[in-house]
Amino acid sequence: MSNDTAKAVSVSILGKEYMVACPENERSELLTSANYLDKKMREIRDGGKVIGTDRIAVMAALNMAHELLHQKAGPVTNVAPEVEGRIKNLQAKIEDALFRSRQLEF
Repeated sequence: MSNDTAKAVSVSILGKEYMVACPENERSELLTSANYLDKKMREIRDGGKVIGTDRIAVMAALNMAHELLHQKAGPVTNVAPEVEGRIKNLQAKIEDALFRSRQLEF
């Protein structure tokens, strides 16, 4: 059996179990990624502004995309501060819209 044969791996995110097909040699990275996502989603949920797993997942994805863009842009380009500002602005607008939407649901 080779190391790149996909096997089902169970990951837990916000207390829910997911089965993910993953090559054996990438199992460790998958578990690390799932733990990181779980941590980010818990931080957002515990912040109390966003309710609902789907919305929490979107906010976590935006935060992680922001982190990735910030790391990739680094000091090499002058675009990073502008992009970072736009992402922060969008994130604030989304959080505000989600908060207002939550208020309408009650």
